[in-house]
Amino acid sequence: MRVLVIGSGGREAAIAWACGRHGHAVRIAADLPSPIDADLVIVGPEAALVAGVADRCADEGVPCFGPTAGLARLESSKGFTRTLAQTLGLPSPAFHMSSSVDEALTWWRAFGKPVVVKLDGLAAGKGVIVPDTAEDTETAIRELLEQGPIVLEERLTGPECSLMAMCDGTVARPLPVAQVDKRIGEGDTGPNTGGMGAYAPAPIPYDPDELTATFIQPVLDHLADVGAPYIGVLYAGLMLTPEGPRLLEFNCRFGDPEAQAVLPLVTDDLAELALACCNGELGDRHIAAVGASCTVVAAAPGYPAAPVTGAAIDFGHDSDHSLLFPAGTDGTVVTGGRVLAVTGIGAGLADARAAAYERMRSVRFAGMQVRRDIGWRSIGAQLQSYAAAGVDIDEGTRAVDQMKAAVERTHGDAVLRGVGSFGGVFSLAAIKEMDDPLLVASTDGVGTKVELAARLGKYRGVGMDIVNHCIDDVLVQGARPLFFLDYIASSKLDADQVAEVVTGMAEACEASGCALLGGETAEMPGVYADGAFDIAGTLVGVVDRADLLPTGVLEPGDVLVGVASNGPHTNGYSLLRKVFDWLPMDTVPPGFDAPLGDTLLRPHRNYLPVLDKVLRSGRVKALAHITGGGLPENLPRVLPAGVDALIELGSWPVPPLFRLVRELTVGMPTDELYRTLNLGVGMVLVCSPAEADAVQGLVDEPTWRIGTLVAAPSDGRKVHLVG
Repeated sequence: MRVLVIGSGGREAAIAWACGRHGHAVRIAADLPSPIDADLVIVGPEAALVAGVADRCADEGVPCFGPTAGLARLESSKGFTRTLAQTLGLPSPAFHMSSSVDEALTWWRAFGKPVVVKLDGLAAGKGVIVPDTAEDTETAIRELLEQGPIVLEERLTGPECSLMAMCDGTVARPLPVAQVDKRIGEGDTGPNTGGMGAYAPAPIPYDPDELTATFIQPVLDHLADVGAPYIGVLYAGLMLTPEGPRLLEFNCRFGDPEAQAVLPLVTDDLAELALACCNGELGDRHIAAVGASCTVVAAAPGYPAAPVTGAAIDFGHDSDHSLLFPAGTDGTVVTGGRVLAVTGIGAGLADARAAAYERMRSVRFAGMQVRRDIGWRSIGAQLQSYAAAGVDIDEGTRAVDQMKAAVERTHGDAVLRGVGSFGGVFSLAAIKEMDDPLLVASTDGVGTKVELAARLGKYRGVGMDIVNHCIDDVLVQGARPLFFLDYIASSKLDADQVAEVVTGMAEACEASGCALLGGETAEMPGVYADGAFDIAGTLVGVVDRADLLPTGVLEPGDVLVGVASNGPHTNGYSLLRKVFDWLPMDTVPPGFDAPLGDTLLRPHRNYLPVLDKVLRSGRVKALAHITGGGLPENLPRVLPAGVDALIELGSWPVPPLFRLVRELTVGMPTDELYRTLNLGVGMVLVCSPAEADAVQGLVDEPTWRIGTLVAAPSDGRKVHLVG
């Protein structure tokens, strides 16, 4: 066929490539010529559809893959789309259309929730503002109303995806679902753009056919019923909220850069598919696609606000596993904002991403903007459990159960706590003239957090981690620390590195009146990777038997008081490192007060100075240190048989880091996430209801009542997360 592609950007280059690979004669033109010298017209940009290209093709009897100007209102008018979606019952956010500042402000204030402000008409991807504050919202309303009518939409949360379906007026068939990294800055920071990269198929927990049946087929059915069959691509921009997918917008054409990512995966003849749609002959066929893709965009300096053009371009070398799609270039110099896109192809997304970045590294032009983290959110989205990140909590629990009997055979009457507790307890009453002193010991390590410390060259904090973790482990039994012994192992000893780690340990010990003993080091080439190291230690504390926790009877109705963590502490790093593998550690994601690397390496809290006063009051029945296994695995360690814990989710503020992880790991069940990370609560106090106010008053920082103890079967000791 002679195929004419209307447009001039990267999307059109991808459409032309997809048709040309099957032997069709393809031409790209910015505008529709007269007469139309083609067997098939495929329209790229929305502006051409709104201008009536499909209507002109119909007048001349030329098949056009693209809707009429009237149907293009689905994209050109957000108000029209919102009204239609409401009529058809498509899952959507609450909205309000307005042409008046006073009316818009009145509705927003009465609505009482965060909103997104959108221009009703086309704005080349730049007519959407997501304000963060009330002041920003008012400014956005006033600013966009100067350009035309607006739509205010309820602000939803969750990852977005692009569902594009080819439509023949009756039938809709989805292409691989894509996801786009839209903002200019890494970690999804900075202004919105048309898209700095995309990848497909998106790792989402929803079937594309089911999404099509929910969001696209009802529109086709409605339009067919009113005598206006929709021909072309119908693109549903969806947000995957905790309540399920919600419709953000409709577009009436291939996305850009989604087309560059999706079309190389389609093995069917695109031109033949488009012609079948024009003739109403898509039928029951499904669109075949294989592999995965990652598209990385190179943008001009100053983009998106004020792109600087004119720079000469070196397009680099070709590759068997990548494609280059020109956009804002005449083939020699930069002429637009998004200059070109490179799409990598592979069996999986990791291979495709590596191919894209390898090809992009050979491209050069002055001031080139390329995000280094395209696809970074996809890792977390693919994780269904902590085991998928390389750590199996259940297997760890099984190992403890298997060793417990052997360990307990070595115990005499003096051993009060052993395997399964936060630390061993040994009575010295028989050999020392004291009321009844008990030694409490804890041995632990920092885990895979040390890999991140080694990678970033920041060692002092993990020295503090190991001491504070052990202090907190003996504190839950009422013990104060006496001394700490350390152990450091690495592939090759580095005196400066060891000194930095031990300095961190010394500072943490000094803050708690604890002596630092030991200094054991081991050089183990071949066991540890180059540059890797590990640390561990043992802390011994003391408590009088009368003050040993838990104390009294823990019973239904007792209150659970949460004390804040200051980060992941020393747990969950196999998951965290995997989730953020493609995001540079110097990025400051929205809401963070420090770069990602510094946030992840923040030292484990020492709860002794925070809780000393309330523990001395005798009002606390039990403490639980929220370490590996999170709330679901740690609270049961202090509960008696027949008692469960009921945790009310939402009863404490979840810090920005954990909110981001929760957003990224959209497919991970809530229970799995809460037994992987502490989610903002690092220590839990158990007290009677009558003492709860006094307990909270004796802690000199905000605390939260996060739940209660409840009756359970005799084999209880479980945690129930509700809310």
